[in-house]
Amino acid sequence: MNLDELLGEHAELELKLADPSVHADQNKARSYGKRYAELTPIVATYRELITVREDLAAAKELAGEDQSFADEAAELAARIPVLEEKLRHLLIPRDPNDDKDIIMEIKAGEGGEESALFAGDLLRMYLRYAERTGWKAEVIDAQHSDLGGYKDVTVAIKGKGNEGVWSRLKYEGGVHRVQRVPVTESQGRIHTSAAGVLVYAEAEEVDVQIDANDLRIDVFRSSGPGGQSVNTTDSAVRITHVPTGVVVSCQNEKSQLQNKESALRILRARLLSIAQEEAEAAAAADRKSQVRTVDRSERVRTYNFPENRISDHRVGFKAYNLDQVLDGELSAVIQALTDAEMAEKLAAHS
Repeated sequence: MNLDELLGEHAELELKLADPSVHADQNKARSYGKRYAELTPIVATYRELITVREDLAAAKELAGEDQSFADEAAELAARIPVLEEKLRHLLIPRDPNDDKDIIMEIKAGEGGEESALFAGDLLRMYLRYAERTGWKAEVIDAQHSDLGGYKDVTVAIKGKGNEGVWSRLKYEGGVHRVQRVPVTESQGRIHTSAAGVLVYAEAEEVDVQIDANDLRIDVFRSSGPGGQSVNTTDSAVRITHVPTGVVVSCQNEKSQLQNKESALRILRARLLSIAQEEAEAAAAADRKSQVRTVDRSERVRTYNFPENRISDHRVGFKAYNLDQVLDGELSAVIQALTDAEMAEKLAAHS
């Protein structure tokens, strides 16, 4: 869509949002409002650019008569390339999921108990980052290991206001590798193990329609660390989406109903991800770095404890503040990934 079409769409949305009848349908009004908010910065920047160009032309005409106009012309001329670059950035197609909340799964991989402990470290890192950012995080399912780690843990992270969690944490998907002396190592040798992270944009019910007839729901008893029973009732829930074969289980909550609701949240997020990957080649490309197998050799990031070093292999980012990163100081590495994606998009649209 070119700039003229975007300006026309913005004007059309302005008229629709001024129509009281539109607000009778809350879903439609919300959709229009969201798109209007996306287009407003583009329109505002374009209008500012036009105004500056017109003011520059006027200042140039008067510059010969008054030095102040010559100075003003120089200032206006300097603003134009800045506004043009800003508009260029704004016109780059947005990731449609950027304003969504997420569901994240962290899975232990190679390395046994040490991998499960590292999965726990990653969970704490994301929970601390969410806390620092003012987001709300909720563990909705967890399978503990014997030493207090996680074989598999699922967390929902919700942003505040219009700030989408996906726009910041979508890069976390992939294999995360750790190098350190495990607590189970008696000889002090450094081991390498890995945990996998999967990130899904959380789907609203309007995003994914699930036919109840397509679901097979099984209930079973929850189990705790080491397989010990923590519940004497069949409160854990396993949902199979028959058409796709996607299976989700939840046992974190005490009631069967709560576990079913949590499982459906995860299922909707997974089905949205599948639908988007099938519908858009771009979406598949965005997720190509996400973990397929939790293999130490297929990694996006390495956490080296002896050197207190974190390395993101996708963009060559390296820092020696691993202790701070694991305490939730993720901003620098996320910004490096954001900048790299923006540079790639600019190059593709130049």
